[in-house]
Amino acid sequence: MRSPGDIWKSRLSWRITLVVFLTILTVQVGIMSMTIADYRQKRLDEISESARSAIVPLIEERIQNLLTSPISEEEARRVLETTRISGFSVYSVDFNLLRAYGEPLVTRLALQNGYQAKNRLSGDGTSYEVIFRPRNLFSRPFVIVVKIDSSSVQQQVFDYVEQNILVMLLMSAFVTTVLMMALGYWLLEPILFLRSNLMRASENPENPRVERSPFNPTDEIGSAIDIALSLIKQNADNIKRIKSAAQDQIHKLAYFDTLTSLPNRTLFLQKLNEMARAQGAENPGRYAVIALDLDHFKDINDSMGHNVGDAILRGVAKRLRASLPEQAIVARSGEDEFAITMPLTGKAITSRDVADRVIGVIRAEPFKVFNENFQIRSSIGVATFPDDGVDPDQVLKHADIALNRAKEDGRDTIKEYSEDYDRAVQLRFQMLRDLRDAMEKNQLLLYYQPQLDLKSGKVIGAEALIRWWKPDSSKEGGHFISPAEFIPIAEQSGLIVPIGEWVMKTAVETAMAWRQAGYEIRIAVNVSGAQFYQSDIVAYTSKILRESGLPPHQLELEVTESVFMEDIQHTITILQNLHNLGVELAIDDFGTGYSSLSYLRQFPIDRLKIDQSFIRNALQNPDDAAIARTIVALGHSLSLKVIAEGVETKEHEAFLQAQNCDEVQGFRYSRPIPKDKFAEFAATYNGDINSFNMN
Repeated sequence: MRSPGDIWKSRLSWRITLVVFLTILTVQVGIMSMTIADYRQKRLDEISESARSAIVPLIEERIQNLLTSPISEEEARRVLETTRISGFSVYSVDFNLLRAYGEPLVTRLALQNGYQAKNRLSGDGTSYEVIFRPRNLFSRPFVIVVKIDSSSVQQQVFDYVEQNILVMLLMSAFVTTVLMMALGYWLLEPILFLRSNLMRASENPENPRVERSPFNPTDEIGSAIDIALSLIKQNADNIKRIKSAAQDQIHKLAYFDTLTSLPNRTLFLQKLNEMARAQGAENPGRYAVIALDLDHFKDINDSMGHNVGDAILRGVAKRLRASLPEQAIVARSGEDEFAITMPLTGKAITSRDVADRVIGVIRAEPFKVFNENFQIRSSIGVATFPDDGVDPDQVLKHADIALNRAKEDGRDTIKEYSEDYDRAVQLRFQMLRDLRDAMEKNQLLLYYQPQLDLKSGKVIGAEALIRWWKPDSSKEGGHFISPAEFIPIAEQSGLIVPIGEWVMKTAVETAMAWRQAGYEIRIAVNVSGAQFYQSDIVAYTSKILRESGLPPHQLELEVTESVFMEDIQHTITILQNLHNLGVELAIDDFGTGYSSLSYLRQFPIDRLKIDQSFIRNALQNPDDAAIARTIVALGHSLSLKVIAEGVETKEHEAFLQAQNCDEVQGFRYSRPIPKDKFAEFAATYNGDINSFNMN
């Protein structure tokens, strides 16, 4: 039970006290404000009556002349000296001024305002002008305006207000105190008691230390406190139950896949570690570790929807679990990936045997979902513990490496881990790290291969080709790394996007420098699929052209045929936006991919580029020659320019001239050369095999 003194330590108590006190005080002030005017008027009426009593006897009962004042000067002087009257004016009944005595008056009567005129209190309250009409003068036929000293009235009002305020404060304090004592006993003490228990419950909700209620449970407050204490206890019980259930759920979420109910990768590794430790270091058991990936599963999700994909995943999980022994552990380790481990018992059992069994289970029969059959294939990577590593985490990593090799080698196959795979992965990662360093240290260069008009022999363009000069400790100070080595890695990692942007920026700046030197050279820049779809290539191209000042028609973007066909509608939108900028567009390596002519005529392109493989073999292989002729004819039928790359000899050139090809590039004219040598080539080239070919 809280002491009464605690009530006054409560903020709520003081708030209620203040509100009650101010409410009572406000009501009393309102009442007083309404009585002040009445009080003042009563005092004014009193001094008015005193003045009237002093004036009336001065008026002669027998009035000889109504046009003269009935009060003599002597009588007026005596009244002014012995009463509160400081001045007065005598008017006839028709409001003609007959005589004025003492201090001048503010009130002036005339026929126009005499009937409406009222008594007037001065602004400072020191004088009060009263109008006595005939009815106030016992029917004397005069109107007298009297100015009375009312300063004492103002003081009386002040005293009245002061006295009332004191009474109001005392009454407000008394009423507030009595009310607060009642509220404290019936309301505030129970509230503070409840607050104390709630604070204890909040500090330890599972095991709250609450006091029993001393209040009467039959009234509203006591009943509410009992209900609150009961809820506190119920809440503690619920928290304990929920916490226990949540821990179970957290464990399930942390270690099991919600879709298939299989263990996840974390639990799989934990179990694999437990199995390895159970055998001991001296006599470790052997385990197959399998990494499985469903081939082209993303296509099913994208085309059929996630409901179908989820049903297939559940079906794969069920089939794997049912087909493998009890001691095998099957886990879902990724979106469409599964991990399996199983003890190898007997000399004839190998990890490959387990993998063959798993892939056979997947291939055995189609998965039926919503009355449709789906033939699922899988890629599998195999590793063995402890042959491929004594650390279970490392063994699973090796199985993942073998799985990646299986996917690279065409999918629907099994690959067993080899140290060569690991070395290839390490080399790939090292290449990626070196490539990032190369970008930061400006080791990337651009070379330019001239493009010529086949009819005039004039240099009209240049294809920008990236080179990587990697410094080393050799005599030459470094060596070139082939684009065939680092471009695929850049594309897989996404690094091709910033590299592609650097290539475009550098190439456009070079073309602008040539233009300022007097060479109108169209610069061709290759655009990767990632750059085409993952970046805002339209906005970036516009920005580069705007910043450099290069006319848009002097920039050509080359995109391979396969990239165009990935997403037709998106491709058309991007190409149209680029075309609106004014840049030229070309399909690179045309003829090596698969495309539909119905889509080709929708693309706003300017140029087809015949792949160099057709040109190099055109003189020996009739099929390649026929393909080259067809591409030239197709391009011209669509009003497109056609450029052939891989032109190495005079004979290649003559073949293309015979087909009316428009433009050419290749070693027949020049290898790719640095930008500072390109202007020299453009100025000196005369149609013969150039000395630049020898560099």
